[in-house]
Amino acid sequence: MAHRYAPQMHLSELVTPALVVDEAALDHNLATMAAALPGGRLRPHIKAHKCTSLAKRQAASGHEGFTCATIRECEGLAAAGLGQDLLLANEVLDTHRIGTLVEGGHRVTVCVDSAETIEAAVAGGVREVLIDVNVGLPRCGCAQEDAGVFAEMARALGLSVRGVQGYEGHVVGLESAAIRSEKCEESMAILLAAHAAVGGELVSAGGTGTYEINTWASEIQAGSYVLMDTAYGRLGLPFHQAVYVLATVISTSVPTSGGWSVADAGLKAFGMDHGLPAITGSTVWYCSDEHLVFDPPRRVGDRVLVAPAHVDPTIAYHERMHLADLASGEILETWPVDLRGW
Repeated sequence: MAHRYAPQMHLSELVTPALVVDEAALDHNLATMAAALPGGRLRPHIKAHKCTSLAKRQAASGHEGFTCATIRECEGLAAAGLGQDLLLANEVLDTHRIGTLVEGGHRVTVCVDSAETIEAAVAGGVREVLIDVNVGLPRCGCAQEDAGVFAEMARALGLSVRGVQGYEGHVVGLESAAIRSEKCEESMAILLAAHAAVGGELVSAGGTGTYEINTWASEIQAGSYVLMDTAYGRLGLPFHQAVYVLATVISTSVPTSGGWSVADAGLKAFGMDHGLPAITGSTVWYCSDEHLVFDPPRRVGDRVLVAPAHVDPTIAYHERMHLADLASGEILETWPVDLRGW
């Protein structure tokens, strides 16, 4: 549940590092995606923000079905009244918690890619599955030629097969739009061939980097679009950077001309697998455990907004996010990141 603060609560009063969301950018991103992929064309991936309060805003914009990466995310969405149509886009071997959700009246579809995951779904009380297909990313997913066999097996064991999933994760971050489009089409050719053998109403795929390119999938699983990061920011997408880590300058070199400053947000505040975070008008040198070093120097006590390079793990490091009007510095609401953990 969101907590409203009195209007005098300001960004300057937050203990740093603190996760801050620009409400204007968030609203822009929600509206832009709703116009591009209305209703069931988008199944937002909750792993990008792990926050039921934000998920409710996505539902209010017309996107009522969600993609999850963990059982914990499914449970949290269901408890928040958002369990009408959830997809666990992952293989799991202990599905009893999912079965409990299904028994409670929530619709949860689980991805399978082997005899073992199919048998686990049946044992745990799952009723609906997608056949997960490897479309070029060496991660989960069966071979295209095995998809029909697994679909037959699932149906023979009493499961409803809703269709196929295939994530072109090796494609979504490519900076060249032309290459991204070409590689996406190649991946979807594999998925559509699998779907022809599997059947079902769903072809589930895609991400923020291919949300408009991927016209072959029946639904797109984009998630990062809602808050964004600097990695996706390089692709020229119409979404605005909405999430930052607010940090405080705690040390500055002497002399201040040509030197550097240190802020109190480091490796434990940012997902770093996509590179260094960014500060507008500055150059970030490096991060250590609790420090971020950048130039040009600023005064001790200054606050800086730092944009993460990878939004998903950055969010998971924080217990709450503060929705703010960045123009005034006013904090509007504080939302728990309540879907963290497993």
